Amino acid sequence: MLTSLIGFTAVAALLTVSPGPDFAVVLRTALSSGRRAALCSALGIAAGCFVWGLAGAVGLTAMLSASKAAYHALRVAGALYLMWLGVQALRSARRIRPAGAGSAPSPPGRAAHESTVEPDSSAGPVTPLRAFRTGLLTNVLNPKVGVVYISLLPQFIPHGAPVVATTLLLVAVHAALGVLWLGGIAVAVHRARAVFQRPRVRQRLDQATGGVLLALGAAVGFETAR
Repeated sequence: MLTSLIGFTAVAALLTVSPGPDFAVVLRTALSSGRRAALCSALGIAAGCFVWGLAGAVGLTAMLSASKAAYHALRVAGALYLMWLGVQALRSARRIRPAGAGSAPSPPGRAAHESTVEPDSSAGPVTPLRAFRTGLLTNVLNPKVGVVYISLLPQFIPHGAPVVATTLLLVAVHAALGVLWLGGIAVAVHRARAVFQRPRVRQRLDQATGGVLLALGAAVGFETAR
């Protein structure tokens, strides 16, 4: 069991640090709503790992692998969700504009090069619960996580070991690595908030993360349509 845990931890670490929707969602949340909300997103992503781990343990991910219709339906839902998150990020970027670009004159004490963020009444603050839900849905609507689990986890379950308990143990290792990595991203962004909260920097980062999420969603949709 110890050998299996060490081997799986090494593989899971590589999977964790690979850029993907989880990274983009946590980065976006850290920029828009701070460290606490970003950490909640990371916890939601970890919870999604357990959902897929339990699904794999009872054979649901095997069903997804066998049923193309179910697999494609889940991929389409995931693609649409990622694209919706991307649109939200791009909308946020559009609300940030130079103070001199058609806006009111800057008040005394504010540099002319600073920017303002226009309020958007349709978008409420991202609460910790909402951030958790976003992270959870990002993972649950990604069937590749389930397929990876069903193809990878059995290789690290020793012969004779209880399948469900061992599966959940391996998933816990992966989830813990994810929380550490994504939580580290959230803390790093928070500590560098003086830089990341500069309006122009914030605008570019919103545009970048929005573009990445849209591209990921479009790529998944294109692969599903082929």
